[in-house]
Amino acid sequence: MNILPQATRYLFFTGKGGVGKTSLSTATAIQLADTGRRVLLVSTDAASNLDEMLGVPLRNEPVAVPAVPGLSVLNIDPQVAAEHYRQRVLDQMREASEEERGTVREQLSGACTTEIASFDEFSNLLASGAPGFDHVVFDTAPTGHTLRLLSLPQAWSGFLKDNDRGASCLGPHSGLKMQESRFNAALAALTDPARTTVVLVARAERSALSEAARSAQELAALGLRHQRLAVNGVFHASDATDAVAQAMERQEAEALADLPEALRAPPQVQVPLRPFDTIGVPALRQLLSDAPWAPATPPTALPALPADPLARLVDQLAEAGHGLIMVMGKGGVGKTTLAAALAVGLVQRGHAVHLSTTDPANHLDITLAGSLPGLSVSRIDPKAETARYIDKIMTARSPGLDAGERALLLEDLQSPCTEEVAVFHAFSRTVAEARSAFVVLDTAPTGHSLLLMDATGAYHRQMTREFEGQSLHVVTPLMRLQDPDYTRVILVTLPEVTPVSQAAALQEDLRRAQVEPYAWVLNRSLLAAGTHDPLLQARLAGEQRQVERVAGGLARRLFAVPWRPEPPVGLAALGALVAPQG
Repeated sequence: MNILPQATRYLFFTGKGGVGKTSLSTATAIQLADTGRRVLLVSTDAASNLDEMLGVPLRNEPVAVPAVPGLSVLNIDPQVAAEHYRQRVLDQMREASEEERGTVREQLSGACTTEIASFDEFSNLLASGAPGFDHVVFDTAPTGHTLRLLSLPQAWSGFLKDNDRGASCLGPHSGLKMQESRFNAALAALTDPARTTVVLVARAERSALSEAARSAQELAALGLRHQRLAVNGVFHASDATDAVAQAMERQEAEALADLPEALRAPPQVQVPLRPFDTIGVPALRQLLSDAPWAPATPPTALPALPADPLARLVDQLAEAGHGLIMVMGKGGVGKTTLAAALAVGLVQRGHAVHLSTTDPANHLDITLAGSLPGLSVSRIDPKAETARYIDKIMTARSPGLDAGERALLLEDLQSPCTEEVAVFHAFSRTVAEARSAFVVLDTAPTGHSLLLMDATGAYHRQMTREFEGQSLHVVTPLMRLQDPDYTRVILVTLPEVTPVSQAAALQEDLRRAQVEPYAWVLNRSLLAAGTHDPLLQARLAGEQRQVERVAGGLARRLFAVPWRPEPPVGLAALGALVAPQG
């Protein structure tokens, strides 16, 4: 099975979280290397698990994969990239005073620098042509963050074209203006159909296909028009008496029959659902194999699932009367659905709730499909928040500036990195609302959420320094997140290797920030649904291992949501998930 019969030099795999971008991009990179090509596999996801899949450590430089001659892997880790970027900037200031270097170091300590540093490495790969490699395969972060990354070459090229004074949110010493030619070269590579192909990865599900269609249109608007569609994990039932298997096949067939218009033109390939986890090179090679699969053992009795229903979690959350509930996890695990269900459940129990999202690929309106008294819904919209932030800063600072200084300030604020600062301020306002009501926050996929947490930590450190020794009591957003009586973090995962591993890694990151997760939710559990289809039964063995892994020490509290024949979309379906039990 060949996803790319004629592979261009640059290959981008993008799509909704959880659709299998990492598996398909890695399997494709292995397939190309097995034909004698020299391939660089690059992850732009801060929460990448390529190290687990390939069994090699990830670094910000190419690492050879011993089991696949010709293949190297590179992870653009935001924190490492940011430190390298800071050092490069400071190296240009050897003759500056220590005070000046300290000022610039402080300017380079925020989330803005983290994003620009990652983009700097990403654009360098495109602009340099990645010498020594025939193909560069990009395993990208989930859609919203990827669209942001791929729009940056155009955004920064336009900003620098009209900025001849070197202003930027990174300070006058950052040298961004000197990199204008690199950004232009990156943009040229991205928009050249002879050099770049975008593979839109989706599952045979309406939400995943709808997001792939939106991505296709937005990427085309950015100039990335050479696209292909890969539908991953297509299931065909082999047991006519299994209601779960029949419903799953019917769902997928209906979604594919009603393909969005934007996905009908690109060439399409369907990758069948496999009975194994795609961990390790042998499994990744089998993923794109045409070899048929036959069950080795007959179906067995299903074990009991050691988890409570979601309604019980809502009962526990409701006891506090107010607070922040942050729903976090890998892309595609169902965070939006579960955040909406928790919010509806709290309203059912008599509480007013504000449901919001930090995810650029906002799906709340589609998930709720209606309004409910007592439930207010909002979105932290990056564009709207940026405009509001610019207006606020201009209003506050303009009175003391002349016309030239105001023009320079506005030019500085219109740089793409202002968006990160604006989103953090909106996040902080939303967190503060939970002092007197329930706020349920549907977060962006893991990598993007960690960057937001980094900004929260940086702000906390800045405030601590500024008010050190003073009698004022300052409460930062990080302090609220660390308070278990104020914030409850719910980690959502699917009972599969990669989502569980990433949820475990996220939990460790949160604990390092002194934020302790309250509970885990296993979503779309086949063990909880019950099935005896041979292929699904084969996957259940892997699911059982992950359930034991989570219940055996990862989760302090564990809840489960069974796989359902119909996705829980709409207020009635969401309410049924969390209805108070008698």
